[in-house]
Amino acid sequence: MKKFIVKTFSVIAIVGICHIAAGQNKSGFVSLFDGKTLKGWKSVGTSADFKVADGAMVGTRKSHASGNFLISDKTYSDFVLELDVKVEGDLINSGVQVRSHFKETGNYAEMVTGNQCEIDPSTRQWTGGIFDSNRRGWLYPMDLNPAAKSAFKPGVYNHIKVECIGNETKTWVNGIATAYLVDTLDRSGFIGLQVHGKDNAGSVGKSIWFKNIKIKTKNLVTTPFPEGIYVVNLQSNSLSNYEKQNGWKLLFDGKTSTGWRSATKPNFPDKGWDVSNGLITSDPQVKDQPSGGDIITEKKYHAFDLSFEFKTTPAANSGVKYFVKLDEKSGVPIGLEYQVLDDALNPDAKLGRYGNRTESSLYDLIPAKKPAVAQKPVGEWNIGRIIVYPNNHVEHYLNGVKVLEYDRGSPAFRDSVAISKFKNFPNFAEAPEGYILLQDHGCVVSYRNIKIKELQ
Repeated sequence: MKKFIVKTFSVIAIVGICHIAAGQNKSGFVSLFDGKTLKGWKSVGTSADFKVADGAMVGTRKSHASGNFLISDKTYSDFVLELDVKVEGDLINSGVQVRSHFKETGNYAEMVTGNQCEIDPSTRQWTGGIFDSNRRGWLYPMDLNPAAKSAFKPGVYNHIKVECIGNETKTWVNGIATAYLVDTLDRSGFIGLQVHGKDNAGSVGKSIWFKNIKIKTKNLVTTPFPEGIYVVNLQSNSLSNYEKQNGWKLLFDGKTSTGWRSATKPNFPDKGWDVSNGLITSDPQVKDQPSGGDIITEKKYHAFDLSFEFKTTPAANSGVKYFVKLDEKSGVPIGLEYQVLDDALNPDAKLGRYGNRTESSLYDLIPAKKPAVAQKPVGEWNIGRIIVYPNNHVEHYLNGVKVLEYDRGSPAFRDSVAISKFKNFPNFAEAPEGYILLQDHGCVVSYRNIKIKELQ
């Protein structure tokens, strides 16, 4: 009798161990999909049908309505999420919602809000980027990490990894690091799987497959990112440890004018600029009085990656200049300018040639080509970025999208200078180094999160 009891207990123990292993493997991951049913998930929206086939969740687009989501019953805070995704064709796309919520108004699909790891099979190749659904829009377009654009493979299962720990979100596609965001919103929420597509007949009837969905929420350790990947850090005037280790430094500490001075005097202006509440603002407080004038960095720069946030007011005009030279004869600081402007209300936008005085353009030289996803209304914060490589190749970005590029000192560059307002300045902006300048154009414009990485 004793022998029988021992054997029975052994069988029960083995069954129990197998049951635990089915839900959680040795690495601490728990399965969120049993491979047979949609248990633990619910569909929100009307534009797609979900079913289980061949061990995968299959979402099929059935109308042109807003994107459909399959969302988790549970909410999660810190976690590592992994899954495999396959997309049919390039007219349908998807995304993995993390730490997401519902808004109070709109249809179900429009109510889902939160960050999404993009699944983009189109020629744009933004898979792995981070999009804030129904709220802030694109936070990390893959123009910021072009080397990882080709990580996604069409027509086959792709392995997606999303790591949300603390205020950081990182993504990987097929083992390749794609996006790195330091955010200020949403420390917990549900997970969602999206079925979305272009508003045309070609996307209807197309499917997306999800399988091997698993999550780890305990004993988390952040996964190292390779060196040299740009971080979108939305925490005001701060640098993550990763940024510090990769050579980034703040040009504005958020509290003082340290590191800046007047472009025409040795000290920081005593009027016309306000440093408070984490902002440095061009603010002419008294009409018909002299402004504070432009301000420049105390240091000159040669090759660099410069990132800054700016917010304009209606009809405002400003700019971020680089390779600035202080002209001894005129006393006017001369240099290349990343235009900061209200394109709709400021008349300067309609001057120049082919829009080369509009926002994020190389002022009076090269127009920016800004897709709608890169543009934000006046009064909202924008992220500008200027990269000057050691070989004098230059790129401008607006809200993570590359909007222009050129080669400083090239024949094409000099041809642009020859028909610009700078044509009478010998060797315009071709000095090996120069100051960085924030322009005072008599308008209220604010800056924050000004950071720079010198390039070798």
